Amino acid sequence: MADKGFFNLHDMSQGIQRELAAGITTRIFPGDQAMLSVVRLDPNAEGKMHSHPQEQWGVMLEGSAVRTQDGKELEVREGDFWRTPGGVPHTVKAGPEGAVILDVFAPPRDEYRKEGAGFGDS
Repeated sequence: MADKGFFNLHDMSQGIQRELAAGITTRIFPGDQAMLSVVRLDPNAEGKMHSHPQEQWGVMLEGSAVRTQDGKELEVREGDFWRTPGGVPHTVKAGPEGAVILDVFAPPRDEYRKEGAGFGDS
């Protein structure tokens, strides 16, 4: 879609590109009050434990992973979604087939408004 404000989940040319860690990339779509992040994880790719003040919701679109949040590990698969309150330490490790996760942040994360690398966390 070419209209401003309309995007496609599979169009890899759209969004602000960011490499979060080895084997983990995202495309970010910032709004005024919320921000979407389409995260792609290679098989068995693992993020690092981090936290940020923004609330975060995650939706497993494809694949599987282990979500670690607030000291607890939970297996997540396609269709599962979760909420991470601001300030709660969390990470994810992709399953053997990799994963695609849609993250929603509110309010938007300022450090994700530009291309870069890393989680930009505290």
